[in-house]
Amino acid sequence: MPSPTLFPEETALDERDGRYLRKAIGWSHAGRRRGNRPFGAVIVAEDSRVLAEAYCDSGETGDVTGHAETNAVRKLAGLGLTREQLAGATIYSSAEPCVMCAGAIFWSGIGRVVFGIDAERLREFRGERGEQRDAELSCRDVFRASPHAIDCIGPAMVDEASAAHVGAWKT
Repeated sequence: MPSPTLFPEETALDERDGRYLRKAIGWSHAGRRRGNRPFGAVIVAEDSRVLAEAYCDSGETGDVTGHAETNAVRKLAGLGLTREQLAGATIYSSAEPCVMCAGAIFWSGIGRVVFGIDAERLREFRGERGEQRDAELSCRDVFRASPHAIDCIGPAMVDEASAAHVGAWKT
């Protein structure tokens, strides 16, 4: 991988954020073991209750929207959470949310995002193959367009978050 100076600076996390981001990273490994892309997400309430956990399952299901973040957001349906509870929740994602996932986070009302590997570093793993490319728009751009505040923290714990991607992408 190229020199880290070419990438966004890492954010230091407190113990709580580190714990839940590690859970999301764990889900990225679980998804990869099942033949999916290596992404994981965990949604945590302000009082530290885990509300949802998911991995990317698009390889298993064939559903191109089956990203970890969208799968986790879908699990919130039926929990009866208020807008205030969702605004106080944090979604931990093993990687920077893509445009679709950032949109799902926006629509869910979740007020905080903490992510591991950033999109720029992830593109190094993906390479230049057309079927592996993403829309090169930062989740922060999507969140900035939101009428409600969405706090975004990352990249963080990049080495740990990157581990599931080593050897996972076609070159």
